[in-house]
Amino acid sequence: MRRRAWNHPAFWVLFAALAAGHAARAGDDRRGPGVALLAKYKQECAACHVAFPPGMLPAESWGRLMNNLPRHFGTDASLDAATVKELATWLGANAGSYRRAGEAPPQDRITRSAWFIRQHDDVPPDAWKRPAVKSAANCVACHTRADQGDFNEHTVRIPR
Repeated sequence: MRRRAWNHPAFWVLFAALAAGHAARAGDDRRGPGVALLAKYKQECAACHVAFPPGMLPAESWGRLMNNLPRHFGTDASLDAATVKELATWLGANAGSYRRAGEAPPQDRITRSAWFIRQHDDVPPDAWKRPAVKSAANCVACHTRADQGDFNEHTVRIPR
């Protein structure tokens, strides 16, 4: 009697190895959005806006942003060289490498990325102009847990 492939111990060893490899790749691809934020990153960046998870942009975008801090979207966000190096290294290592963040958005703006626009296509245009929201970059206005890196749509509350 011939043994079926899935009944053979070698099949399960190979299956486990392939599954582990796939999980590792998926983990790498999804690493960026769920990574714990660096304390210095939160201290420096969250002083002015939500500390965006590094996986929201590709490494090239983070590099340009960190190299242009004196002109950071119209604000001087300059930092000392050691801090810039530390943050740039961390952001680059944890940048989005998965499909959603693989392409640099126009002007390296998260809010201009294709995935951001798709995720927010049901938001009424006037909502962005409401006094409590002001702009698409003000994530915490609607995402009640954005400051914790949680952008789950189930916790969204759009101000009236």
